[in-house]
Amino acid sequence: MLAGALLHAAWNALIKSSADKELDTIAVAVGSGVLGLLVAPWLPFPAAQAWPWLAGSAAVHILYFVFLARAYRWGELSYVYPVMRGGGPLIVALAGAAAFGEVLAANHWTGVALICAAILALAQGPHDRRATAFALANAAVIAAYTLIDAKGARASDAPVSYAMWFFAANGVVIGALGLNRRGRELLPYFRRHWGRAAAGGACALGSYGIALWAMARAPVALVAVLRETSVIFAAVLGAVLLGEKMTRRRLVATGAVLAGLVVLKL
Repeated sequence: MLAGALLHAAWNALIKSSADKELDTIAVAVGSGVLGLLVAPWLPFPAAQAWPWLAGSAAVHILYFVFLARAYRWGELSYVYPVMRGGGPLIVALAGAAAFGEVLAANHWTGVALICAAILALAQGPHDRRATAFALANAAVIAAYTLIDAKGARASDAPVSYAMWFFAANGVVIGALGLNRRGRELLPYFRRHWGRAAAGGACALGSYGIALWAMARAPVALVAVLRETSVIFAAVLGAVLLGEKMTRRRLVATGAVLAGLVVLKL
């Protein structure tokens, strides 16, 4: 899950560094879809009962990619990313008992609360309200698709295959949306930046494939919160690659995330 967290932060940093964040977001989604379609036929086919969940997830991810591009348009990676990723796991933890009958132990609740609080602390300070609004909206979307895909992955009897088919379907949906929004710009952009699309797509596919595999084997809330340790990697990438400030508050919050991980393992 920590390797998946690094992959997730990497493709978000790639989009944040782009001059056209909407086109780059679409290109990454299409790139991951192409890779998923190349891999999926070699894996066991997901069970029939998983396909409605897969379709629902692809629909919800439309909002995810739209909100993602707009949040990065107005906010820094080291601000937007923690807000988006910090709220989702707490919602998943609260909903997990109803959706999956998974009741967390006391130490798990302590770890979840500590990590979520630290993630949100990373995002403190004056920021554009539009970035905040889209990031908070995406936190709710992230919680929704996490629960949907946990159901789908478990119903599929083949979580990695489910992930590949999800990315293939998502690439078609987001590609169609991109053609509708940006028309003739999309294909020339993809031809010029196919390397970025492939790299970002591979990171996105690897990150979420790992998460879905883990959700089929462990409590969803714990998987969700471990995945969001990606904010540590995002803070480092933002500072090293994008020139964003690593403040004392962010260093303390990063330490709190690590402390939360220790508590989860007790």
